Amino acid sequence: MILASYSMRHKRPVVAFVPREVFSLTEKCLRTLYERTHEPFDLVCVDGNSDLKTAAFLKNFSKEKGFALIRTDTYLSPNQARNLAFNWAKENTESEYIVYVDNDALVAEGWLQALVDCAEETGAALVGPAYYEYLPEESQLHMFGGQCGLECNDSGQTVYYERHDCQHLPVDDLQEPLMRKKTGLIEFHTLLVRMDFLREIGGHDEGLPCQAEHGDISMLAVKHGYEIWVEPASRVTYAPPKRLERADRDFFFLRWSEDRIEENHRHFAGKWGLGHEDLDEVSLRWLREHRWHGCRSVRRVRKVFGRKIAKFYEKKIFRRLEPKWNRYKYASLKWK
Repeated sequence: MILASYSMRHKRPVVAFVPREVFSLTEKCLRTLYERTHEPFDLVCVDGNSDLKTAAFLKNFSKEKGFALIRTDTYLSPNQARNLAFNWAKENTESEYIVYVDNDALVAEGWLQALVDCAEETGAALVGPAYYEYLPEESQLHMFGGQCGLECNDSGQTVYYERHDCQHLPVDDLQEPLMRKKTGLIEFHTLLVRMDFLREIGGHDEGLPCQAEHGDISMLAVKHGYEIWVEPASRVTYAPPKRLERADRDFFFLRWSEDRIEENHRHFAGKWGLGHEDLDEVSLRWLREHRWHGCRSVRRVRKVFGRKIAKFYEKKIFRRLEPKWNRYKYASLKWK
């Protein structure tokens, strides 16, 4: 691991720019962050084994802007990357807040000050922005808070649930303006976290390499008596690529791999006392379908043979074989 030198700072929020599932958007999103952030901040960038082009950009840009750069020669799960940034912030600053920004998120003007103002005025441990999705920026909401927790299903088992407000809602369909509000759920695309709260819970849970990190930290905040708020004056657009570049593929498929899905669920179920060992079909289907967005074979079959044959191939062949191929390919590829 390479840790760039960085002198002691005081009080300014720490912005932690961390990898989520791809590397190809890193330059665009980090340049946008600097162009649109005018308040003082200290930035630490975590680079988990990115491709040569991205690594070279980060090395040069860190010298130009003077931010801390932490690089590992292995892939990192999101929570591993967040903990590296959190540990750097503890050792090098006296900041009250660390603000995580994923490397596929585009921040809007005024985003940082609005998050800090909300935390100062409410005392919240977690503050999220209005989360938008896809391009053009701020055209469709991704979510604006919600609820998560534990409940009993019809079989009497304890299960985890999430309910997102304004999920996938076009902005033109909003019935009234978004207002700052207390909530029970945020997401990590961009998130302000109070440092004292993170110290109290011992940082981010690295037993969750694949999903539910946002639900986990939301429930921990409630459990420890902290509040969670969302602030619409802070706006961030989650803008994933339409197609994976070659440099993204191993990291993307490892992040959402069959083994990571199972590992994640076992840990989450044990931690929160869920009453079942298997991941529910809805969650498993979402995770696999998200991974399948990165697969090229269906597009190739559609291009060569047409949509009708491609639909048959996807339903009868691809969906049966891809999980087995993923398990074979990525079982031995480890995180840090």
